This record gives sequence, structure tokens and C-alpha cells, in this order.
Amino acid sequence: MTYFLGLTGGIASGKSTADEFFKKKKIPIIDSDLIAHKIMEIGQNGYKAVVDYFGTDILNDDQTINRRKLGGIVFNDKAKLKKLNELTHPLVHQEIKQQMARYHANQEKLVVIDVPLLFESGFESLCNGVLVISITPELQIERLMKRNDFTEKEAIARISNQMPLSEKEKRATYVVANTGTIGDLEKKLSDLLQEIGR
Repeated sequence: MTYFLGLTGGIASGKSTADEFFKKKKIPIIDSDLIAHKIMEIGQNGYKAVVDYFGTDILNDDQTINRRKLGGIVFNDKAKLKKLNELTHPLVHQEIKQQMARYHANQEKLVVIDVPLLFESGFESLCNGVLVISITPELQIERLMKRNDFTEKEAIARISNQMPLSEKEKRATYVVANTGTIGDLEKKLSDLLQEIGR
């Protein structure tokens, strides 16, 4: 029986660092962000749907989607963000379910499903358990500004478009606080794998 562990958190809370740890442990990861990028490549279903709706203004010279431009549009307009999610989420979900079926057929013991909007998109129902990587709001703003070269206002706008971390923590099976070093986080994740028995 494959144990599917949903992995989520807030933007810049340290999910990628957790992913790196699981990769080192040879645990397969289904990465919804990677899938979302893939469906937005030229010629894919997501690309066509998004360009049809948002127009060619969001394209770079080479006809690829300018993600920063698209982000600037949707993160300042809740209706447009909702529309973008309606266009892309079903395609992402479909691919995740196909990958889950393959891992299940291969009798993998543990598979991590990394979905930033896990609760928002109702994905927890497909997981056996959910791990939330948590962080304080102050640290989250600071890390996001540093990582994406955002102003404080841009960082807060991105964060406020997500479900509050405190709410995610309440709904999680496991919560790991990422307030120390990478080593601290890896130690906590190691303990968690033992707890899950994988």
C-alpha cells in the first residue's frame, strides 16, 4: 500500500528544502509546480487556454508565457486569479492522479505530493496524510523579498492570496516548523519519516 504524503506550506516557507531532503532519501516526489510549468509550455493544453483568455500581451518575444507579467495581473485581481486556477487546476490534477496511479502500481512505499495550494484545491482528500512546513509571518515576508527580489508590498500581496499558514496547520496531519537552519529542518523531517514508518 503506497502512503501518499501531501506536502504544503506557504510561499517561501521551505517546501523546496523539504523536497531536496526527500529526494536525497530516494523518495519519489510528484511536484505540482513542475506539472503546472509543463502544461504552460507552448503547444500544451494549459498554454492554449491561458493565452486564449489573457491574450498575447502576456507572452515573451519567443512566444513563451511571461510568468512575472501573468503573476502581476492575477495577484492583483482575485477574479482573474480564480479564472487562471479554473483553467489550469483540472489539468494539473489529472496529471497528478496519473502519476499517483503509476507509483501505486509500482508498489512504492511512500510518495510525496508537493501541492502549494493543497487545501485550497481540495487535494487533501487524495492524501493519506498532510505535512505543513510552517514559518512565522515575519520570516516568510523577509525570505520571499530576498528570494524573489520583491518589495514588501509585493511579498505581502502574494502571501495574502494564500490560505493563512495558521489555518493550514490546523488541518495538517504533521506540522514541521522551519525557523532554524537547513540541518534543523532535515532532522525534523528524518524524525517524521520514522513516525510514518517509512
